[in-house]
Amino acid sequence: MLFEDSYKMILEPVTGEYKDRGSKFFAYAFPVLSEDCIKEHLVELRKKHYDARHHVYAYILNPDKSQWRANDDGEPSGSSGKPIYGQLLAFDLTNTLIVVIRYFGGTKLGIPGLINAYRSATKDALDQAEIIEKKIEDVYEVSFEYTDMNQVMKILKDINLEPIVTDFQISCKLQFKIRKNDSERIYEQFKAIHTLKINYVKTI
Repeated sequence: MLFEDSYKMILEPVTGEYKDRGSKFFAYAFPVLSEDCIKEHLVELRKKHYDARHHVYAYILNPDKSQWRANDDGEPSGSSGKPIYGQLLAFDLTNTLIVVIRYFGGTKLGIPGLINAYRSATKDALDQAEIIEKKIEDVYEVSFEYTDMNQVMKILKDINLEPIVTDFQISCKLQFKIRKNDSERIYEQFKAIHTLKINYVKTI
């Protein structure tokens, strides 16, 4: 394998909890694909747990884990969001949001106690999650004339690929997705047909 071309995320939402000296920590884990999706979950939990003191969260997005955030929501800096984020890393997850909601029990836990509580609540949720592995794939679009149809279809058949989008009118367009480790090799096969155009669309 040239490089890591798969990633892990949770299959469906799960919950966990932790209690310490009267404080209760409720963890919610969600599979997410965008910041808009994250915002929707945060709004819903604010409504559901409107009387909670803290809604701490962390998330990682994208197959390459390039987008992430950890938010302490009023807890001491580094005591809560980072431990949640640390568990996402420990489970090697992306496209995952964790929100831990705290109901204060009247006794301060101190920084070490908070770190342990947020980490433990998050781990309890993730221990119950079904974790799936997904391939990182590149999407390409090929534009060509009908005279190149046989060559294009032969390449797709040889690598056992089904087009995900087709548009055959005056000229032809199709999109396909290919596992990232095979991406450059297949791209070069299409580039060798000088009468067509192939463009990278996105990575999924």
